[in-house]
Amino acid sequence: MKIQEFFEHHGIAGNPFAEEDAQNDTVFKRTCLESTFHPAWDKIYGSPDDPSTSIVFGEKGAGKTALKLPMVRQFERHNASCRNAATSSNPDGKPTFVVLYDDFNPFLDRFVSRVGRQRPVDKVLGQWKLWDHMDAILSLAATKLVSAIVHNSPDEPVGDGRSHAWSGPHARDITLLAALYDQSTAETFPARWRRLRWRVGYGSLLGLWPLLLAVVVSLLFAGGVLVAVSRGQTAWLSAWWPWLLLAAGWGPWAWRRLRCWWKAVRIIRNMKTGNRTIGQLTKALARMPEVDLAGQPLPLLARSDDRYELFAKFQGILESVGYGGMVVIIDRLDEPHVINGAAERMRQVIWPILDNKFLKSPGLGFKMLLPNELYRFIEREDESFNQRARLDKQNLVPSLEWSGETLYDIASMRLKAASVKEPPATLAELFEPAVDQRRLLDGLRSVRVPRQLFKFLYRLLVAHCHAHTAENPVYAIPLERFDTELAVFRRDQDAFDRGLAPR
Repeated sequence: MKIQEFFEHHGIAGNPFAEEDAQNDTVFKRTCLESTFHPAWDKIYGSPDDPSTSIVFGEKGAGKTALKLPMVRQFERHNASCRNAATSSNPDGKPTFVVLYDDFNPFLDRFVSRVGRQRPVDKVLGQWKLWDHMDAILSLAATKLVSAIVHNSPDEPVGDGRSHAWSGPHARDITLLAALYDQSTAETFPARWRRLRWRVGYGSLLGLWPLLLAVVVSLLFAGGVLVAVSRGQTAWLSAWWPWLLLAAGWGPWAWRRLRCWWKAVRIIRNMKTGNRTIGQLTKALARMPEVDLAGQPLPLLARSDDRYELFAKFQGILESVGYGGMVVIIDRLDEPHVINGAAERMRQVIWPILDNKFLKSPGLGFKMLLPNELYRFIEREDESFNQRARLDKQNLVPSLEWSGETLYDIASMRLKAASVKEPPATLAELFEPAVDQRRLLDGLRSVRVPRQLFKFLYRLLVAHCHAHTAENPVYAIPLERFDTELAVFRRDQDAFDRGLAPR
């Protein structure tokens, strides 16, 4: 008996339990994204009008990514309603700038290669600090904002979607942030940076005066040489003063370029997660007038003070174009290949960001979806860590737990989403009457998390269909089959949790 025949009998299109990862789950994205929420959703999501921080710990398969996707969708809906103020139920609301900090690979790879590729990874990750997180987040945020400004697409509007005149300070700030942090690979950095300056109206010629002076002096010198040669009066070319004048003409340009080069060297040395080269950054800094760079915070040192000021500048830019706040969603910490699921390495990377000053920055909220293994480290931390992190202020969810009733509702929702008949199929219809709701709830409760729920139901359906022929199909799963497969699944699950068997 084919499993497709079983589903067709119940009016179900496809297998709603085949996918285990929410990132690739088409059923979840199509229908469950806006209807399936964890009971702690309100505490985790908060209010988009006033972004707040929440920290969630959950075991593998508990639905952390399934929390991220609805959050992104809800923020998109909120932003769309704010931009359509005429028809919005929240006419005074402002859109929220969302940054997905869920791919650590490029940042960790650059960090490891610069700190010491030949050293043990644990020692290298031990040097990861708060400002490395700040550089990575600013890179993601600046790249996203610059893309929206440069492309000026209706599908990716800037801020509240209205036309904004860029003030001089804000045009300078976004130009400087793009020079430091824009990591787009869609086009070359010089071309993209040039387009950005044109979009925001930052085209001051003051940054070019050393080069213009050098060009004018060179042209005058070349003209003098041509006249002297034509008249046969070249004796003065052997004197020292014409060459001194030519060198003096190029002196301001050389001095400015040397200073910008030294700044670029220090920035690249202390910004270990970026992909900007010294040459690119030198040219960008030299293009900006010196008066605009004077007193500006630059990441010249390995410290967080300059990054806090750069964050303040970025938030000022967001406010100027109509954003009400900024949210950073952190997920998939265990997936980078330099971490490879190791709890100690995860702790080394994420612990520096657990700083109450940063997490409680005005207008900035973090949604941190972290593996459950890290909570055991928190329980063993000392008082100094607790005072710095102040997790009691961060909307902490110690464990992303699911009740049997909630798991039952998730399974029923997926069946409803995949049903092609009216009324839609229910979970109870797939079983014989002996498998009543109480027995179902008790069994589903024991699998604990949604991913294990889908694995169990998929295994159960396959085992049931394999036990019957197409000539004598049975379209209801008996109690004996349910109990047997549940016992085997729980045994395998316990063995996997103890690390005794691959899964």
